[in-house]
Amino acid sequence: MIVNKNRTNSSNLRQWHPAFFADIQIELESERENLIFENEHQLGTKPMEIDALVIKKKTDIPINKNIGRIFRKYNIIEYKSPTDYISINDFYKVCGYAFFYKADTVTEDEIPIEEITISLVSRAYPRKMLRHLREFWKCRIKKIEEGIYYVTGSKIPIQVIVTEQLSKQKNLWLRSLTDRIKDKEDMKRLLNEYREKQKNPLYESVMQMIVRANEEKFREADCMCEALNRIIQDQIEEKIRKSLQAGYDEGYGIGMQDGIKDGMQQGMQQGMQQGMQQGEHSINSLILCLAELGRTSDIIKSASDPEYQKKLLKEFGLLLE
Repeated sequence: MIVNKNRTNSSNLRQWHPAFFADIQIELESERENLIFENEHQLGTKPMEIDALVIKKKTDIPINKNIGRIFRKYNIIEYKSPTDYISINDFYKVCGYAFFYKADTVTEDEIPIEEITISLVSRAYPRKMLRHLREFWKCRIKKIEEGIYYVTGSKIPIQVIVTEQLSKQKNLWLRSLTDRIKDKEDMKRLLNEYREKQKNPLYESVMQMIVRANEEKFREADCMCEALNRIIQDQIEEKIRKSLQAGYDEGYGIGMQDGIKDGMQQGMQQGMQQGMQQGEHSINSLILCLAELGRTSDIIKSASDPEYQKKLLKEFGLLLE
């Protein structure tokens, strides 16, 4: 993606685009069998890249998800981070991408222009750009539903997606990919849904970005500790199970050395109890340490990444040897 340096600030340094590419796949998850997703599709041999390209495998099968109903065969998506905006120049740039993508083929008219769509995605409503389309290109702007606008009168079908206006029920994850989350219920719902999907790398990428961008708000939210505890509960239980097994093995060894049945049972029980307590204490101590330091995103990541959790335990001297 080509970025106007005058519009770049420290917030843009965050990895919004990889998170968005994961998010768009989450949004279209129910249609995934009929879609191919390409991240930062390069045009030609020069450094020009489409933010995201979504290709339908079967054009006769409609996309039911609200943000994909406009899709045809080749769908070009331009995404702006929450601190950026869609300008008039961005519109022309993306149109240029569409025409170049159509022309960058071996066979003449291999990609029919009528099979291309453009989606422009930003946090805020691009008032100036849309006014330009109405006044200069004589296009019509029609609101289809919350946060989704169709531009008619252009040779290429265009939709504008305003993420802050999207439905919480239909587009929670795309709406939440921002640094301005306010609703505690939204945070709670995100965390609860993430718990069910935490092994999915797409959800992990988006959740980490959302938490990093809104870390202070998540810390202040009353639901945070409860929801995080639920997220990491599976990891705690797994750690305890491993500790129980280690304790069992240790206790069995103690009992065998004693050679007495009662001594063996007592040793196993003692080892199991000790292992369970150590495992639970280590994880709980890690959570408390990270929470006190405001490292909420590390708590989220450690819940789905055992190796990262081990690294954090080692960092705080809590690793069970």
